[in-house]
Amino acid sequence: MKSDSQTTGWPLRLTGSQGRYRPWLLDRGSLTQRIQARCSAFSVRHVRQRNGMALPSERRMVALKHHAHALLRDVFLYCGETPMVFAHSVLPAASLHGSWQALGRLGNKPLGAALFSNPHVRRAPLRFKKLRPRDALYRLASAILPNPPTCLWARCSIFTLKQKPILVTEVFLPGILELRP
Repeated sequence: MKSDSQTTGWPLRLTGSQGRYRPWLLDRGSLTQRIQARCSAFSVRHVRQRNGMALPSERRMVALKHHAHALLRDVFLYCGETPMVFAHSVLPAASLHGSWQALGRLGNKPLGAALFSNPHVRRAPLRFKKLRPRDALYRLASAILPNPPTCLWARCSIFTLKQKPILVTEVFLPGILELRP
């Protein structure tokens, strides 16, 4: 029988050397708030939102049926003109009702602000992955980088409100290392 991390490809423990990314990867607070506290010119840019198919590992994590669609949201978090993080969210249609109905209309507002402002939202343990150029999330995250590195560190977790899951993946871009952890 395969373990959960073998099924998803996202282990619950960091493996390998993360270098200066480690404090960013392990922090369980709001990444948006953490960047805002270190950056006077924070912004959310390049918002891409569409209904589509989540990646197989993402479908397993939020229990989406094989052909079920979800709202997929991709944004970049910037400090000034430097991209810091690529954030990819999977919002199953069933999760976009009731308390989370407005999440489908965030535009340039950060998802993290909505998630961390509600005391009833629960966050599952963080999962980690070293993304390589063959990974779809690496390609999405590195698309705006003039000289993409050979790998990018990412973390993901599921946020739940009233048993409705949302998967948030954050890919750390080299610019994040310009900020103190």
